[in-house]
Amino acid sequence: MSIYVGNLSYQVTQEDLTQVFAEYGTVKRVQLPVDRETGRMRGFGFVEMETDAQETAAIEALDGAEWMGRDLKVNKAKPREERAPGGGGNSRRSSGSGGGSFSRGRY
Repeated sequence: MSIYVGNLSYQVTQEDLTQVFAEYGTVKRVQLPVDRETGRMRGFGFVEMETDAQETAAIEALDGAEWMGRDLKVNKAKPREERAPGGGGNSRRSSGSGGGSFSRGRY
């Protein structure tokens, strides 16, 4: 299991996050996802700790706490939802006649 940490400063490092969570136990891993296009941190991360008890203590202590000028959102990470193959997902297809993408009605 891992912990979701949201509303992070874009300047936070893995070392910063490790130090904060180490106060509640042994940190096994820290992940800070970055945007594929810009390389900029996305403002959230994941922390894995050695035991469930340590994770619970960290969540209870840090959820809502102010750190680096932001109020942290800390909770148990939810499993990632599966996405349909092919990406996109925002496809719009016209099923009506006319073939055009504009309506000929009055505006």
